[in-house]
Amino acid sequence: MNRKKKIYETLKKKDKRANAKLHKSNKPRYVSKAQRAAMQDQQPSDEHNTPQPLNETN
Repeated sequence: MNRKKKIYETLKKKDKRANAKLHKSNKPRYVSKAQRAAMQDQQPSDEHNTPQPLNETN
């Protein structure tokens, strides 16, 4: 009985891993607090470098 149980458990684990690879999570990737702060510091500097659209009136 133990041999059958062991084989069943290994096959079940293998199926579970294969199924997990098929269904990727929709959850966004974790970004650490330090990385968020760095991104926040970079973001305002990027906004100043972009050209402003011209309002043309005829």
